[in-house]
Amino acid sequence: MDNYRILVVDDDEAIRDAVEIYLRQENMQVLKAANGIEALRILEKEQVHLILMDIMMPRMDGMNATIKIREKLNIPIIMLSAKSEDTDKILGLNIGADDYVTKPFNPLELVARVKSNLRRYTALGNLNSPDAAETEDSSDEIVVRGLTLNTSTKTAFVNGEEVRLTPLEYKILELLMLNKGRVFSIEEIYDRVWQEPAINANNTVAVHIRRIREKIEVNPQNPEYLKVVWGIGYKIER
Repeated sequence: MDNYRILVVDDDEAIRDAVEIYLRQENMQVLKAANGIEALRILEKEQVHLILMDIMMPRMDGMNATIKIREKLNIPIIMLSAKSEDTDKILGLNIGADDYVTKPFNPLELVARVKSNLRRYTALGNLNSPDAAETEDSSDEIVVRGLTLNTSTKTAFVNGEEVRLTPLEYKILELLMLNKGRVFSIEEIYDRVWQEPAINANNTVAVHIRRIREKIEVNPQNPEYLKVVWGIGYKIER
């Protein structure tokens, strides 16, 4: 985990400094911002591999900052908040967050979440390690009628038009498209994609499925590709 650059966004200076201490012990570099506006300015100038984003902040809160970031970047975002209700977690996931940690948190757990998300994004090919060499893209493709995934560039196309997927959305779609017609349960999708014990798997997977449908389906309420099999799970229609 050497040389990864983590952006810590929190209006509490004590929290920013405490998180920095633990991340530096893992040989990660730390950038700090007190609100969403400062975070966006840093992202314009600096390369960042992961963001720890507080929700309640002055000037620009974490939700609005995440929406702005997701317009351009697919780097992992972990939400930090004193709110623990499922509705807040779902809202964070809906706007593009990858993970959610409730305050007060165990710093060691937070570091573990950071490392887990960095590994996941790097494995998906959406986040290069700082020392990784560039390689040429191949033309490997998975095609289901008008839906295409390029497994080298980790991009998706619907009828020739590129659609922007987050790495987790891509991984879910890739899993289903590689196994056309097979039904995957929510628990199996979570296990395959998140590669960790299921925590609130139903809501988490459902939110990501809904976001994928909004991006690849002409009518998400009557999907052509990503089908639900009631009581069992999801599949990609052949």
